[in-house]
Amino acid sequence: MGQYEQHVFVCTTGSTCPTQGDTEAFVKLMRSEIAKAGLHGEIRINKSGCFSQCGNGPMIVVYPENVWYGGVRAEDVQEIVQSHLIGGKPVERLLYRPGKPGPNVVAKASH
Repeated sequence: MGQYEQHVFVCTTGSTCPTQGDTEAFVKLMRSEIAKAGLHGEIRINKSGCFSQCGNGPMIVVYPENVWYGGVRAEDVQEIVQSHLIGGKPVERLLYRPGKPGPNVVAKASH
C-alpha cells in the first residue's frame, strides 16, 4: 500500500462532470470533513481528470477499494465521507456499475 490508506479522486474536468455539479466544491467539502475527522494523513482527496464515463457524473472514485460513485449530488458528498471514508461502508445507492470496462459515455453526451 502507498502512503495513504485511501485515495479519493473527484472528476473536476471532462465535458460533463463539472457541468452536472459543483465538483470543485465537492473536493473542498471532502477535504474539510477529512481534516475535521483528523484523517488527512490517511485519506487523500484529489481533483481528477476525466474518467471517460461522460454523462454519468459527477463521479468520485475511491481506491484501493475501486469503488466508483456516479450521479453524485452536493447533498450526497457528506454521506460518502461519513459512511464510506470514515465508516468503511460504501453508499450503495450511489454506486456506479458500468456495463463494461472502459469508456461508458452516455450517447447524448458530447465527449
